[in-house]
Amino acid sequence: MNKVLQDSYQTYRPRPFKKDERENVTLLFGGLTWRAERALVGLFEGAGYKAESLPPATRSDLLFGRSLVDVGQCCPTAFTTGNLARTLKDKADKIGPDRVADEYVFVTAGACGACRFGQYHYSYELALRNIGMEAFRLFLVEQHEIDQSKDDDEGFQTDTHLLLGAILSVMMTDVIQDLEYQIRPYEVEFGATDAAIKKAVEDIYDAVRNRPQNKGKLGTILWHLTTDHYAKALRKAKSHFEGIKLDRLRIKPKVKITGEFYVSTVEGDANHSIHAWLEQEGAEVLPAPVAVWFDYLMRFARRKQQDRIGIHKGARKKQLMIELARRLYRGRYHSLCKALGDIPRHLPDQNELARLAQPFYDNRLNGGEGDLLVGKALYAHLHKVAHMVCELSPYGCLPNTMSIGAMAAAQGKYPDLLYAPLEIKGDSEVHVISRCQMVLTEAKARARSEFDAALKAAGLTLEEARARYEAHPEMHDPFWQVPKRGAVGTAANVVLELGGASL
Repeated sequence: MNKVLQDSYQTYRPRPFKKDERENVTLLFGGLTWRAERALVGLFEGAGYKAESLPPATRSDLLFGRSLVDVGQCCPTAFTTGNLARTLKDKADKIGPDRVADEYVFVTAGACGACRFGQYHYSYELALRNIGMEAFRLFLVEQHEIDQSKDDDEGFQTDTHLLLGAILSVMMTDVIQDLEYQIRPYEVEFGATDAAIKKAVEDIYDAVRNRPQNKGKLGTILWHLTTDHYAKALRKAKSHFEGIKLDRLRIKPKVKITGEFYVSTVEGDANHSIHAWLEQEGAEVLPAPVAVWFDYLMRFARRKQQDRIGIHKGARKKQLMIELARRLYRGRYHSLCKALGDIPRHLPDQNELARLAQPFYDNRLNGGEGDLLVGKALYAHLHKVAHMVCELSPYGCLPNTMSIGAMAAAQGKYPDLLYAPLEIKGDSEVHVISRCQMVLTEAKARARSEFDAALKAAGLTLEEARARYEAHPEMHDPFWQVPKRGAVGTAANVVLELGGASL
């Protein structure tokens, strides 16, 4: 019996990481955009840690990850596992596996539920065994908890101060990314936006790194709710984009990116560099902000407590507290948008997303992104946010497969919705790009037709519209608000503004 117990599977327990090790140990992390990762390096360094983000995941990482763990895992699991294992192996080749195990730890997020996201760390553990680095330490941060304080002797403290700082850091990089993607397709000087975003992210890094230290739980919460520290950093970052001249009469279809968290947010091999490809094909891309995901989690938690009212004691109070936190969260995000001239888009109303999705996907189902993908697609279509929705779904992802199935019914009700569900395997680029190209061709045609309709409504020829545009230098400014006059595309709305018309 003892032998059976000894041979049975035991859940992973890392060796302790103690406070006195901090100055000699580097935190590794990854899985976000380069902007967010740079900001989080600053966050960790400001909190007294050494930190390093993993290099961008590559197709080689995907194949390496598949060779180390279950090949039936979804591609985000294989990408992230292979990325970590390859990084550790490269470091071990230089300084030896024992020093890597002592001098580095990996920090990742986790959760419970239908999605394999809750099992990533088990894949990491298996990969470590298969590359002979069982002694390496992995630490999991629960994504649903704000305060995960540990004993003072613990080396990695996921307390309120650190986690609120992480949330604000990601918010800042969300809004600066949205600004970047609205400017780059229309820049007159090629490369000006890319140069500006690099400087802007360094300003964010500096602000996060130099924020005040822990003020106690209540003091920390109040400071993060009221401080101008982050908005001031964004106002400084804004200066790098000022002076970039834009040609907003370029006809471009707007493409909204949705999908599974990892493949819809990263930019690179993990999603076939779909953001860059779409821009090269002449589209204006609307990236997926991480902040929408956290907003959804709070909406789902609120609904969960609402269903428990009358059954669980204190459910109504918890529901009200979650709703208060959600409103404060949204207000904080929108204050950061205002620091950038209110050009970044505000968060969509989660209640409306749930209402739109409900006929097709029950909002009590919480696997993966739940009803969020259906709601965002319908919101983008009905509110004329985008000409086309591109949903990135990992191969083998059950929750996203359910969303795609629900979208078939939604398209039946809204046949004009241009929707491109792309199954991301990581090694089938031709299939993904060609499928996206078919829908993008129709989106381009719609953008052109809409532009022609705008010219007609405004009573202008293209030459007359161009002449009026050149006579209004403020319209060339990246921080000029493009009015919504009934069109989806930027160029069409500009023409309508020039002619004082609407569609």
